Amino acid sequence: MALRRALSRGYGARDLRADILAGLVVGVAALPLNMALAIASGVRPENGLYTAIIAGFLIALLGGSKFQVSGPTAAFVVILAPVAGQYGLAGLAIASALAGVLLILMGLLRLGRLIEFVPYPVTTGFTAGIAVVIATLQLKDFLGLPVAHMPDGFVEKLIAMWHAGLAKFAEPGPGVYSDVAVGVVTLVGLLAWPRITKKVPPALVVLPVVAVGALLLSRAWPEFSPHTIMSRFGSIPTTPPMFIWPWNEPGPVGPDGVAGALTLDTATVRALLSAAFAIAMLGAIESLLSAVVADGMTGKKHHPDSELIAQGIGNVAAPFFGGFAATGAIARTSTNIRAGARSPIAAMIHALFLLAAMMGLAPLLAHLPMASMAAMILVVARNMADVKHVAFLLRFAPRSDVAVMLTCFGLTVVFDMVVAVSFGFVLAAILFMRRMAEVSRVRLIAEDHPAFAAPMPTGVTLMEISGPLFFGAAAKALSTLELLDDSTKAVILDLEGVLTIDATGLVNLDSAVSRLSKRGVMVILAGVQEQPQQLLRRAGWEEREGLLAMAGDVGAAVEVARAYVEGA
Repeated sequence: MALRRALSRGYGARDLRADILAGLVVGVAALPLNMALAIASGVRPENGLYTAIIAGFLIALLGGSKFQVSGPTAAFVVILAPVAGQYGLAGLAIASALAGVLLILMGLLRLGRLIEFVPYPVTTGFTAGIAVVIATLQLKDFLGLPVAHMPDGFVEKLIAMWHAGLAKFAEPGPGVYSDVAVGVVTLVGLLAWPRITKKVPPALVVLPVVAVGALLLSRAWPEFSPHTIMSRFGSIPTTPPMFIWPWNEPGPVGPDGVAGALTLDTATVRALLSAAFAIAMLGAIESLLSAVVADGMTGKKHHPDSELIAQGIGNVAAPFFGGFAATGAIARTSTNIRAGARSPIAAMIHALFLLAAMMGLAPLLAHLPMASMAAMILVVARNMADVKHVAFLLRFAPRSDVAVMLTCFGLTVVFDMVVAVSFGFVLAAILFMRRMAEVSRVRLIAEDHPAFAAPMPTGVTLMEISGPLFFGAAAKALSTLELLDDSTKAVILDLEGVLTIDATGLVNLDSAVSRLSKRGVMVILAGVQEQPQQLLRRAGWEEREGLLAMAGDVGAAVEVARAYVEGA
């Protein structure tokens, strides 16, 4: 546990002051963002605050990363929004809790390190695709479009917003551009503020200024009436998160616009389990990626399995207090580090600040314009897209990696992240197997090999096998043995360059040895490395009968082959 390690190494008043300051800085930056992400996910703004308070505090308390800050993230929106739209907050809460259970199991099974094997083109592709989908979803509030029900498909969303835009702007009336004006001013301010100073978070300055300006302008000019959190959701509660059974939360909204109860039938449970798996996988990838970024910034090391368990506990607990899925947030974690955080206490202070701000500033937060919240998410989507890295891969990466990235991007946009990541993994694995098959090879060694103390005996063939003999390469590498002519009486297989053999490689090697033995050809395995040797020992090759022998090196193998050929 990162907190215990930090405290055991000495923690004084100076460290506490640094953590308090860092926690306050992150809390101020995260306050409107958590509400905006909740709205983008299809639930009320306070649900985002509940998530950051409960999950953010518990993950920091129990996690394996010293600087991780957790809460709602933009990457989750593409998964959570359809779930909330179809099953309401109740379905979203249950899916989040199930995802938490899966994350705990992943941590207990020590799968944290496996996340590091996710190919970079896969993560880049689906992250860029998520950014495009998130940006598209924000156009509704950014432009103030009257879309009663947002369709599920990406193309259908664009069509629905196009028709809504035509209907709204075809005959402009007084104040029809209110939301657009607020959104554009907010977006320009958020993008321009870092050029002025990076010490103060842009949202801390821009959002309050725009909100006050919009409120004053609406008082002076009643036709100017941008949508706000208050007009869309009503007031924000000033009470702390309270315990509630997730299935008692509001369910899907009916035709009358009223949320009903969630019906947990077989189809619903199956759908929520599928969503939970997607949430867990994305949560694991994003949280550990965030922890790796933190390690790179600080030179520290996180414990991936402990972090997964803590993420799981946070995701299980948050839905029982009105929250939903949470994970490590790269931007907030980076802000935490730059603000001078010393331990996980900084992230815990961030959660406590959000609690205090919600209880004390809720009436003011309700006046934030919806277009401003959408503009903030657009900036997050812009940062997620990471255009520089995408352009770098397009220019310099191998064509196969580019194909994987573009495939994941397209599938994420057109379908969803689950399809994109699943297909991306399969495609990346196939390309990896092809590359490994190209690396593995068999080479016929001439008679002037430096290991030969004497000329090669007549009828003896030496073949050097290099590269891993696994299921993608074994058949190709060992197929060369089929080309031996009838004059061959013994074959030496130099396995010094084979560091690993899997079950498929073992079967292919066994088949090749058996076929040669039936032809009366002796096989000598030379220079067998540790992993292949252990596998062959477990398979009983040391006691195997027939024309098979093993030697420590090629020189010893040649003498074994000489004795066999001369005695034949």
